[in-house]
Amino acid sequence: MQLYGRPLHPELFDILASRRLRLGDASVNLWLTRTGHVISWQNRRCHLTEVVAADQPLPEWGQLLQHKLRGERCDVLGNLTEMNYQVSFQVEMLSPDQFLNVHQELLADRGKHGLLHSFAPNHRWALTPLGLIQAQSRDGCLFFSTFHTFPDDSAVVKTQSLIERR
Repeated sequence: MQLYGRPLHPELFDILASRRLRLGDASVNLWLTRTGHVISWQNRRCHLTEVVAADQPLPEWGQLLQHKLRGERCDVLGNLTEMNYQVSFQVEMLSPDQFLNVHQELLADRGKHGLLHSFAPNHRWALTPLGLIQAQSRDGCLFFSTFHTFPDDSAVVKTQSLIERR
């Protein structure tokens, strides 16, 4: 998990699905990539790019945060230009039944508030790995939830990010 205070070029990523949103005075690009996701947020004064990617070489210049996706973690950056950024993430191992319930709930959402991508399964009877980004805007706050499923391991990687005006 990495956060940058600048945009990153799309050519750095293998983008499988994308969506552009206008939330208040900000524009947001949502990308689901072969290795995770990219959320790029900008208004007139600030630019933030959140990247969750497995084994993706990325530049160090402009990097504000970097964490390995293991277990559970939270972090806050409160010294950004007019903004606060908060993130929490966790890697959750589920029982096969719990995983199936989570998988079906994510499919039912179908990206109504963001972006959903179904990856190719390992074999035709397997559950399809999913990537989902949900975006919501409320009273000067932007809230993003992401889910990446790994059916072979019954694992889900979840992130929650908040960008709020000070």
